[in-house]
Amino acid sequence: MRALILVGGYGTRLRPLTLSCPKPLVEFANKPMIIHQIEALKAAGCTDVVLAINYQPEVMRGFIEEWQEKLGVKIVCSQEKEPMGTAGPLALARDILDDGKGTPFFVLNSDVICDYPLRDMLDFHRARGAEATILVTKVDDPTKYGVVVMDEYGQVQRFVEKPKEFVGDKINAGIYVCSPSILNRIELRPTSIEREVFPHVAADNRLYAFTLNGYWMDVGQPKDYLKGLKLYLDSLSIRQSPLLGKGPGLTGNVLIDPTAKIGEGCLIGPDVSISAGCVIGNGVRLSHCVVMKGVHIKDHSKVDLSIVGWESRVGAWSRLENHCVLGEDVQCKDELYLNGAIVLPHKEIKESVPTPAIIL
Repeated sequence: MRALILVGGYGTRLRPLTLSCPKPLVEFANKPMIIHQIEALKAAGCTDVVLAINYQPEVMRGFIEEWQEKLGVKIVCSQEKEPMGTAGPLALARDILDDGKGTPFFVLNSDVICDYPLRDMLDFHRARGAEATILVTKVDDPTKYGVVVMDEYGQVQRFVEKPKEFVGDKINAGIYVCSPSILNRIELRPTSIEREVFPHVAADNRLYAFTLNGYWMDVGQPKDYLKGLKLYLDSLSIRQSPLLGKGPGLTGNVLIDPTAKIGEGCLIGPDVSISAGCVIGNGVRLSHCVVMKGVHIKDHSKVDLSIVGWESRVGAWSRLENHCVLGEDVQCKDELYLNGAIVLPHKEIKESVPTPAIIL
């Protein structure tokens, strides 16, 4: 089987992290976001994965060289000369996605984190003879989203954008199974699969929706990224994963790379990931945060609800909270208070940031 991942654009919502690398390569739970998806695709029987890219192609090619052999999956790039939307990339990669035997393929948005029920979704798609199947997830407040209206068998009847009256509570989760016949509906131009293709498939009674029972999050911006980490760690806990850390000073769900060094008297958790090569000083308090590769947090600092980017330094007796995001290689002096600070890469912070601000 084949799959296409919509790597796409500039990742502006996740800046300053995406100023250093494309969004799919930003770490999530200690490995690039896109690796979670490729591993799930491999488990579902995919042997070939196409990355639809238009930003930093040389970086993505370096990623392929590093990871293709590790994952045991053939990964190729389909480079867009201009942004092609969510359907155009399928037309561009048509020769790869259509194996000539009618085999369905997967399409994924690169910033979706969930339980990836891909095998079940594929079985559902085949059993109904669908041309396309959309993964949908239930939300508490459907008025913020485009709602997928479907019957009891999962056949999609229509889409309603931000409904004012209740018509349903299922929204598009950004993962699809498509039969190759859908490619005949897509022109080689910038186009949206959700707005310009799926309504026509639904009109022909060949569009279905498969409901996701587990967690789901679009982690394309910092607040949602941190929510997504909590949901992901919760799922590891439910499965009793050995990846979660255990021991004194750890509370709740914590993911710590084996190469990280943790000082004495620390309190870490809940909902924390600490990546490779990190050094956490003595008496440090970490909660609801992400500490990326090579970060050094000095003694008696506190980091809560924040993301600390690669190779950054947090000084002693410092405090970061309220959705701070430090880009790559940010140097914070000792005894600083950062409240909601968004700091671009390679900056030195010498003074406290008492109110939320972007540090250019």
